[in-house]
Amino acid sequence: MDTSIKSLGPCEIVSPLRNIGGVEVNFRTDEDRVLFDHTLDLDDGDVKDDAQLSFEAAGPREHLFFNPAKTTAAIVTCGGLCPGLNDIIRGLVSHLHYRYAVTKVYGFRYGYEGLIARYGHTPLLLRPESVAQIHNFGGTILGTSRGPQKIEEMVDLLEEMKVDLFFVVGGDGTLRGAIEVAGECERRGLKKAVVGIPKTIDNDIMFLDKSFGFETAFGAAVQAVKCAYIESLGSVNGIGLIKLMGRDSGFIACYAALAGGNVDFVLIPEVAFALEGERGLLEALRYRLAKKKSAVVVLAEGAGQDLLQAEAGTDASGNVKFGDIGLFLKDRINAFFKERRMEANLKYIDPSYIIRAVPANAQDNFYCSQLAQHAVHAAMAGKTGMLVGRWHGAFVHLPIALATRGRRKVDPQSELWHSVLENTGQPARMM
Repeated sequence: MDTSIKSLGPCEIVSPLRNIGGVEVNFRTDEDRVLFDHTLDLDDGDVKDDAQLSFEAAGPREHLFFNPAKTTAAIVTCGGLCPGLNDIIRGLVSHLHYRYAVTKVYGFRYGYEGLIARYGHTPLLLRPESVAQIHNFGGTILGTSRGPQKIEEMVDLLEEMKVDLFFVVGGDGTLRGAIEVAGECERRGLKKAVVGIPKTIDNDIMFLDKSFGFETAFGAAVQAVKCAYIESLGSVNGIGLIKLMGRDSGFIACYAALAGGNVDFVLIPEVAFALEGERGLLEALRYRLAKKKSAVVVLAEGAGQDLLQAEAGTDASGNVKFGDIGLFLKDRINAFFKERRMEANLKYIDPSYIIRAVPANAQDNFYCSQLAQHAVHAAMAGKTGMLVGRWHGAFVHLPIALATRGRRKVDPQSELWHSVLENTGQPARMM
């Protein structure tokens, strides 16, 4: 596991942070590390000091690679919407301007399309006053898009605009594009820092405590869960069925169910389930209705895909197209109770686009500000091909290639999933 961070070269410029109002700055060095594993088993014997099992600590550096007075920065947001995108933009612009006096900050519009001339998306010049209130709104003022673009053309524009710092805000596919941009810059001998800020509403980036926007998303999802519960109580054998985001990871479904309470079944991509048979979901649901007269089912969008006919092809981001498990389950549940001449009143709720478009809450707002600050510190120090994130409560630098080599998932043996089973009372296996 290679945790080393690429640097553009020696840092020889004294940081302006040394002279801010006489306040002492806690500068970090590349030798400051955050351990990969924060637990210790004394039965394992001697503990070996291995730098490969630690991450480079984030934070301001005493010496910089870039001269702030001559530095130009640019920001791009890609992929689906997520709470906190505007907060990240605001944090980057404000920190560049007020802490480092970088006055040229551009925003590329509509994702990577904004770096391709033929689309005609003119970059925006971002100033602190123009982004001062954007954190009060959901979405991104820069717009977004999905899908790859030609790396050579993207780097051509970065070179033409003399961009030194390129901040890429996006998910798995977007960050892989950032690796290619950094690689193309290196091949051309261009000294440009490419720094990622991982964005995924599913909270599935590896080696991160959490991704920004997740707390806001599951908070909004909790309201949908509570509404589904109220709906289920309002009719005979009421069923509330809620589909939440989570293509490969069921974190939002788990957290929303635990926080919302009154949930009887949680279905996630990491745990397979059967529909039919004595141990299947449908029989378990029938038993729950007979016992409680109502039931609430929360499912992640990637759950139960083995029960559907796979859709052909991939979307613009390269993700395999999923079938709609929510509508599928709705129809199968209704048909199941109709065949048995048992009254059931199902209410189906899909709040996905409402959840991802809401403004970030106070906790995410603060977290986004911290991520933006550490991204700026890293870029000014000439770090590249990396992203910033939080690991065991400390902010770290991660190679993008390491963070994107897989997806973080709910472990069926973890305390989180066991808590779900305890709170819902659902069978551990529905197969």
